[in-house]
Amino acid sequence: MSLKARIPARARNRKARDAPERQEGRGTDPLDRFAVVLRTPARPGEALFARAPRRWQRILPFTVVGIFVITLLPVTITVLTNNYGANGGWAGALGVAQTVPLLLAVTRPVPAWGMVLFADVAGAVLLIDADGVDGQTWPWPPMVIVGYQVLMVCLGLRESVRTLVQVWLTTGAAGVVLGFFEPAGVTNTVALQFVLSGAVLALTGALRQLGDARQRIAEQESISEAERARRTLLEERARIARELHDVVAHHMSVITVQADSAPYRLPGMAEPVREEFSAIAAAARESLGEMRRLLTVLRGDGTNGAEGGERFPQPGIGRIQQLVEATVRAGQPVELSLASAAAEEVPPAVDLSAYRIVQEALANVVRHAPGARTRVSVSRSAPGGDVLVLVVNGPARDAVVEVESSGTGHGLVGMRERVRLTGGTLDTGPLPDGGFRVAARLPLNDAEKEPS
Repeated sequence: MSLKARIPARARNRKARDAPERQEGRGTDPLDRFAVVLRTPARPGEALFARAPRRWQRILPFTVVGIFVITLLPVTITVLTNNYGANGGWAGALGVAQTVPLLLAVTRPVPAWGMVLFADVAGAVLLIDADGVDGQTWPWPPMVIVGYQVLMVCLGLRESVRTLVQVWLTTGAAGVVLGFFEPAGVTNTVALQFVLSGAVLALTGALRQLGDARQRIAEQESISEAERARRTLLEERARIARELHDVVAHHMSVITVQADSAPYRLPGMAEPVREEFSAIAAAARESLGEMRRLLTVLRGDGTNGAEGGERFPQPGIGRIQQLVEATVRAGQPVELSLASAAAEEVPPAVDLSAYRIVQEALANVVRHAPGARTRVSVSRSAPGGDVLVLVVNGPARDAVVEVESSGTGHGLVGMRERVRLTGGTLDTGPLPDGGFRVAARLPLNDAEKEPS
């Protein structure tokens, strides 16, 4: 089975396996979905249930609070006027002040609580000298207690535990202070308001904490899923690298053995031919060694084997001459101009990048312009200045068939990436005579600042 077939199948299996987990907690029952919405905390300034999936759920808080306001407003005015004997004007003002701010509690519960508590305390003070207060509940009439609990629900579903504790203690403190001015013959409701407020805040606060916990769990699961996907990708890359090594190493080993045994299998071979086969074997062994070191790094997981792979020295400017000589032995005419000071005091990043750029440029010449005369120049812009790499090739000779007519384009991309990491510049493009030019400037100062 191909790699493309295996990966989608693995993804489909994982998706099918995770589907029940994603559906857990949501359920198909509307009540279950609404319970999840109820436990989901709202952002600051956002209305309760603003992120609910259905429109009726989003407008439900406004509807419920509106019903309470419409009901409590006339009842409050009527009770204050008839039962407590309050003045009609004061009763109307208190009714509006104690009920209308509840509409703000859906989006701004703390300011709404401040306004309602102030209106309730002012109402209790005004009722001290009311004609009909004797035998009534004080300082919190029944309408005030009901409206206050609605406010507590909005607070509990929105605010933090610290805020809820402060609200509860402030409610109790206000009742205690008013208790010093308690009129004779009334039924004190300070304890009732304090206990009911605490119970409602505890219940709704617990629901909000449960919503916070579920949200954190969901975020952690998302992070874990991303980490699992990243680990799967790395494992897949390592597996592909091993498979690539197994395939390529076999063929490279065969090439090496055939090149080494050619003088013995074909007696009477001319000396130049022997040298050619020896160069082929040496190049194959070197390529095989580099590939194995690269695989060791890809498989590195902190083991001794990975550390051993990193201890191999990386090629640099000093090995460009060997690279050019190997290319010449392969039949490619290459001229090298290597400044004596080019490799002096060069950071490792620039040293390796210069070598890889020349290596990739020569490989592209061999693929796309075999037989073309090529000039390689590695110099410094000034003593201690930037490293300049120039590879220019002419048009391919007509008598030579191009080794590779199509490419992936990854070579130039890799050059640009190496130059970008060192903070340099890269200029590539065709020449008027049909050749190609690769010019790179690798600054030393920027490379020294690159993190290790």
